[in-house]
Amino acid sequence: MRDGFIKVAAATPEITVANPAANRQAIMKCVEEAAQQQVQLLVLPELCITGYTCGDLFLQQLLLEQAKKELLTIAKESAAWEMLVVVGLPFCHNGKLYNCAAFLYEGKVLGLVPKTNLPTYSEFYEGRHFTPGEENMGEVFLDGYSVPMGRNLLFENRELPEMVLACEICEDLWVPAPPGVEHALAGATILVNPSASVETTTKEAYRRNLVALQSARLLCGYVYADCGEGESTTDVVYSAHNMICENGSVLKEAERFCNQMIVSELDVYKLQAERRRMTTFVSGKSASYRRIFFTMKKKETELTRTFPRTPFIPGNKTERELRCDEILKLQSMGLKKRLAHTNCQSAVIGISGGLDSTLALLVTVRAFDMLGLNREQITCITMPCYGTTDRTYHNACELVKRLGATLLEVNITAAVEQHFKDIGHDPSVQDVTYENCQARERTQILMDVANQNNGMVIGTGDMSELALGWATYNGDHMSMYAVNASVPKTLVRHLVRYYADTCNSPELNQVLLDILDTPVSPELLPPSEGQISQKTEDIVGPYELHDFFLYYILRFGFPPKKLFRIACDAFEGEYDKQVIYKWMRTFYWRFFAQQFKRSCIPDGPKVGSVAVSPRGDLRMPSDASVGIWMKEMDELEC
Repeated sequence: MRDGFIKVAAATPEITVANPAANRQAIMKCVEEAAQQQVQLLVLPELCITGYTCGDLFLQQLLLEQAKKELLTIAKESAAWEMLVVVGLPFCHNGKLYNCAAFLYEGKVLGLVPKTNLPTYSEFYEGRHFTPGEENMGEVFLDGYSVPMGRNLLFENRELPEMVLACEICEDLWVPAPPGVEHALAGATILVNPSASVETTTKEAYRRNLVALQSARLLCGYVYADCGEGESTTDVVYSAHNMICENGSVLKEAERFCNQMIVSELDVYKLQAERRRMTTFVSGKSASYRRIFFTMKKKETELTRTFPRTPFIPGNKTERELRCDEILKLQSMGLKKRLAHTNCQSAVIGISGGLDSTLALLVTVRAFDMLGLNREQITCITMPCYGTTDRTYHNACELVKRLGATLLEVNITAAVEQHFKDIGHDPSVQDVTYENCQARERTQILMDVANQNNGMVIGTGDMSELALGWATYNGDHMSMYAVNASVPKTLVRHLVRYYADTCNSPELNQVLLDILDTPVSPELLPPSEGQISQKTEDIVGPYELHDFFLYYILRFGFPPKKLFRIACDAFEGEYDKQVIYKWMRTFYWRFFAQQFKRSCIPDGPKVGSVAVSPRGDLRMPSDASVGIWMKEMDELEC
């Protein structure tokens, strides 16, 4: 439970229809297996104490009495472990029969939640046996104590108030207005669903989408436990399609027809952070809800869920290609609109032979093609100076040639040396002045050539550089439209690679592949034996780490301790803890210290859920203190 992680499980026991005693034994096997994996919340299928497919046997008093007896036994036997168990059974109350989910903890039944929507169509006939549940059905007495019953019950952990559970039962999820909507608006962060979903062809994908989308729109965790083998197959088959979802993501999914247990961790801190961020997630009235409190001590939760090293990039190849194509379209459409709005027929780009300027040029070419403009009206300026290598110079020239744009070369060495004389700077002192004079000279040339051509300077800097402040103020920091402003460095590489793979030009493909193979560098210091001597990642740290930090800090507001924990997990075997710690401190320091640069960045299209535009996504003061974040960093053990 540390850092808001709750270990949850969905399991399908091998039940025997209409035999509660045998089913209690099967259920306890699941409980024991879950306990071995340190599970804190276990969800079991609908009516699993009796079996869902009992039919008219639900009207037999003996079966109902046995189900209640076995429920109390399960509650007592599961008390040995600090685990909340949700199990389904038929339950009589005031002369009516209800399809219920019982919440069990510390030897007792905490509450009974009845099913609201009873399907009576096609193969379903629940309305023949059961009565729809109501919001507040009062109290029932079990084993000498009072148990609340009703569909509007919330189960809240006193030690971790962000852990609030509510229940939907099977069909409740499939109706136009699922009760889970009200549950979430009343404060539930985790919805459980004991289900008995009939398996038919094509239903698997629909069910998966339904569960995932419910967790997305309600910004919640969702634990779905389905009936499986063991149920009667008189007319239908059940597949045990268990799922654990979080805010639209499927964290774990069972292989169908296997009656297996799946385990993962839900992050309730992350869910609450999402709800704080989404101001349209307006809490509803919860006066009609009853809160049942339980105490579950905070303890270390071993993580089994994974955190991708590159959160901005899909792991699946097909999905990655679709994402790259979409982002290129977004960038190009943004620039197309700006060019059309300003009636601009010309663009100017500083081309270096590096990844960022390459992507900016590729996007500009696409925008010009959309507008029917001649690519020759794109002026690409290469401006060699002290750090330029033959490799990057050659690639820059070849790239422009292969794309059909106009190449202009302006060697800035003499201009920079004159500037050194003007300000009294010794060229042998290769400090920040030495470097930034080159960057600002290049920007001056870009702006002036744009004026000559009645054109627009297209910015090349990416979001990772903006986050770190790795840009020269009023140098490469500035442009008239920044097409890469919300594209992180790790994604830039994939976008260029996607373009190379789909360009249908062997010559262009060859140039792009060599650019991809070139170390990232601003090339502001003289090369060493003809090779790039100034490698950005040697100075500010690996971009894959910084993009990882950037994503989880801005997207979910993770604090340093939690961020360090998941970073160590994600990059195990790649970077040791000391290295991660070092660059994480660097990220926090630079991110806070360099906000003044982000406060005045040019316009640029947003392409993902994380961006640093001061006009929308990052309303951060330039003078904010990094103190409390660094203090927590100081407390880390590495």
